Amino acid sequence: MSRPASPSRGFTGLHMLAVMFAFFGVIIAVNITMAVFANTSWTGFVVRNSYVAGLEFNDKTQAAREQAALNWTSSVAIADGRVTFTVHDADGKQVALSEGTASLRRPVSDAEDTLVTLSPDAKGGLSADIQLRDGSWIIETNAIAADATPWHEATRVLLREGTTK
Repeated sequence: MSRPASPSRGFTGLHMLAVMFAFFGVIIAVNITMAVFANTSWTGFVVRNSYVAGLEFNDKTQAAREQAALNWTSSVAIADGRVTFTVHDADGKQVALSEGTASLRRPVSDAEDTLVTLSPDAKGGLSADIQLRDGSWIIETNAIAADATPWHEATRVLLREGTTK
């Protein structure tokens, strides 16, 4: 007597359970991966308090209009481990600056942010020693001219081998 072949059991409840665990396991793994990347990358932080920034908007706009009316131009240069900031008036003459600061930051991270105090140099500009790694930087400069006129400028620069591009 021969035994009949056992019938195929087909798709069972255990198979469905395995499919469900695999499906939701992939979804949970992707969510955990994305959460880890979100917590270790740029925060998206722009201002500390958006309400206060909104209240200051009109004052900053007025200051920008007054600065634009001066028809001054500014330039920032980084070379040989030194940042130099100069301002020229509408006639192209250099404006003597008495003090200032430069905030140097990366566009997408605050890990290398630094604030330096700029000192007057012999030519009437402002400068300070700084060591920056190559790459993209935003330099936000606040300066006071010798006649007490404030100046604010934000510039994006690309450093390659220690010089601005």
